[in-house]
Amino acid sequence: MTSLDELPLRPELRGRMPYGAPQLQVKHRLNTNENPHPLPPELLADLGEALGHAALELNRYPDRDALALRRDLAAYLTRTSGEPVEPAQVWAANGSNEVLQQVLQAFGGAGRTAMGFTPSYSMHPIISAGTGTAWVDGHRREDFTIDAAQAAAEVREVRPDVVFVTSPNNPTGTAVALETITTVYDATDGVVVVDEAYTEFARTGTRSALTLLPGRPRLLVSRTMSKAFGMAGLRLGYLAADPAVVDALQLVRLPYHLSSLTQAAARTALAHTDALLATVDAVKAERDRIVATLPGLGLTSVPSDANFVLFGHFADAPAVWKALLAHDVLVRDVGLPGWLRVTAGTTEETDVFLTALGEVVREQGAA
Repeated sequence: MTSLDELPLRPELRGRMPYGAPQLQVKHRLNTNENPHPLPPELLADLGEALGHAALELNRYPDRDALALRRDLAAYLTRTSGEPVEPAQVWAANGSNEVLQQVLQAFGGAGRTAMGFTPSYSMHPIISAGTGTAWVDGHRREDFTIDAAQAAAEVREVRPDVVFVTSPNNPTGTAVALETITTVYDATDGVVVVDEAYTEFARTGTRSALTLLPGRPRLLVSRTMSKAFGMAGLRLGYLAADPAVVDALQLVRLPYHLSSLTQAAARTALAHTDALLATVDAVKAERDRIVATLPGLGLTSVPSDANFVLFGHFADAPAVWKALLAHDVLVRDVGLPGWLRVTAGTTEETDVFLTALGEVVREQGAA
């Protein structure tokens, strides 16, 4: 059998590992930040009808530009953010990762640089490498927040073509102040991508970067239907930006990249927005319960605006991860010494997690 080392692989990909959380058969999977609540029956019924209708024309290519879907996404963003968003400002693809890949294909590439403030979403440097874009790590404070002045200084020094700001940040959970985003934007001539995959879970008063779009043609805000909408299996991500950015992304998108079935399912889900987002408050309540319970176990957490909690400190986080797995609870080891990340699940899942965590801490003296 041929090994990977024997293939003429690009040098910057050698030695890398593919992205992905462990996919293990456990009862309580709290490691990939999915929405634990099932889709409502009325949506499932409408999905069946919509997909059946779309299937009648599967012999034809889908709408290449997904115009109807983009209209629906623009309407959703306008209604929920209070910022008018036009369909020409919206682009959609197979998950937000494909949106970000297209951004790097259009604005990154050989001889260009992307930058993010780590620890953050680990796919940003991976997608950068896949598009031949050099990657530079920016820095965060010890509490994982971004110092706006330091970030701007780093951006001016590096002069990246693409800057990623993840808000709420993954894996730490905290949203980034809009003032920090504008400071970073003003410090660069490149595009600034605000990755808002978890924004629907943000605490009251947290404002979306969508409100910063007017007058900032190099600002891009990416979203997903995988988290708050509970549609992780659909693989639908989208972006809002100046219409010229959307024009640029169409230069690199593959033809007919969004299937007819994907577009039909996404539009049906958007028609049920209120029912789907009704689960968000329940998830936030479980997140906040986890945060409130941790001090009693001798643990702490990073303030979270997402549907997960980064918690610690542990003397040996991997050992705690293994011990929780023995309790049939799967959380995420994100590679930060002393920290683990848990998804806020159902009330039952939170009960099981907190009980197991308490037992592990007592057994191991882990905190």
